[in-house]
Amino acid sequence: MLSPESSVLAQSTPSQSRRAKIMPVVRVAAGNALEMYDFQIFGYYAAAIAVTFFPSGSEFASLMFSFSTFGAGFLMRPLGAIVLGAYIDHRGRRSGLLLTLALMGFGTLAIACLPGYAVLGLAAPLLVLIGRLVQGFSAGVELGGVSVYLSEIAPPNRKGFYVSWQSASQQVAVMFAALLGIALTSTLSNSQMSRFGWRVALLAGCSLLPLLLFLRRSLQESGEFLARPRRSTTSEIAKTLGANWRLVLLGMMLSTMTTVCFYMVTAYTPTFGSSVLHLAATGNLIVTLCVGACNFAVLPLSGALSDRIGRRPILYACTIVALLTAYPALVWLVSAPSFTRLLMVELWLSILYAGYNGAMAVYLTEIMPVEVRTSGFSLAYSLATAIFGGFTPAICTYLIHVTGNRAVPGVWLSFAAICGLSAALALSSKRFETAATAS
Repeated sequence: MLSPESSVLAQSTPSQSRRAKIMPVVRVAAGNALEMYDFQIFGYYAAAIAVTFFPSGSEFASLMFSFSTFGAGFLMRPLGAIVLGAYIDHRGRRSGLLLTLALMGFGTLAIACLPGYAVLGLAAPLLVLIGRLVQGFSAGVELGGVSVYLSEIAPPNRKGFYVSWQSASQQVAVMFAALLGIALTSTLSNSQMSRFGWRVALLAGCSLLPLLLFLRRSLQESGEFLARPRRSTTSEIAKTLGANWRLVLLGMMLSTMTTVCFYMVTAYTPTFGSSVLHLAATGNLIVTLCVGACNFAVLPLSGALSDRIGRRPILYACTIVALLTAYPALVWLVSAPSFTRLLMVELWLSILYAGYNGAMAVYLTEIMPVEVRTSGFSLAYSLATAIFGGFTPAICTYLIHVTGNRAVPGVWLSFAAICGLSAALALSSKRFETAATAS
């Protein structure tokens, strides 16, 4: 059965055909970029947000409160994955992706406009937490929904390349956030950044929401979803997820490497550079910008390579190299902190992240049963972010505080690499290979 887009392609010129292939990717990925921007910007300006909503006599305590609120958004992700994932698997990809974008916009706007502790007292941090939880509920299924949609509209031999644009679009958000941060820190004083500069960054993302909702409204439902003879009910989806709990658990371990590495090289970099290494804020944001550009370039290359040589060789290689090099790289960095060393280390870690994720995301869509493809993917990934990845900034801050070892984030990343490698090896067993082929 041909989807409406497939019918158009069959009667179009080569240029029209290329445009028809590209535009669905652009429409869905653009919304995903805004979701990531809105979710990430809280981590970028954690120190300023801490001053506004979490005043304390201790800088460490304020920052931990702020990072814990950042991480709390990830605790809602599994719930969003189950509730919204079941909705998407039952109602369709298009309607679910519209809903997640609207929810993210609401949560971000609420945080951006909320008065601080000086005005609202204890209600301020509570309301910030609620806004963050709404963001997390939405983000719980956004990545999975976009990945599954791209895998279902992709040609059979290019699924890795298509799905990689889900993560690549997020790097546009990382770069935009870094560029805006550079502009703000260059024109505003530290006190102005703490008072209102971070709000400008959040409102900048909200301003794009109407356009992106318009773009997503024009999405066609995927032909693969429309071709399904029947759609599972919510209870059937829940039962299928329960029956495949081992697959979800391995998917979570597989995703741990991605989530920990991503949040370490993006959300945590500005704070690590300024608070731990005591480097200039502008230089730290330039590093983040370069990391986003590197990720953007490597992710599609990795996805395309996985279409040629398979997913698992890339997963094995990236996790093993991360395990061998993460801690030594951080030791080298903290021994003589500088902009150049921070840039080199973060670019190296970004290559490992992008290389791994380019193969991992599409692999996760392939191992999940078709009836729960979105909810299964989203639950596995959300558990990884909720338990490990999302709290990476807070965990790294705490580990450095209790050990006095500024390179200890490399140990945390090595642990994530062990999780990813173990899951990839387990999923290569005949039992899981058969299940993936059947789905």
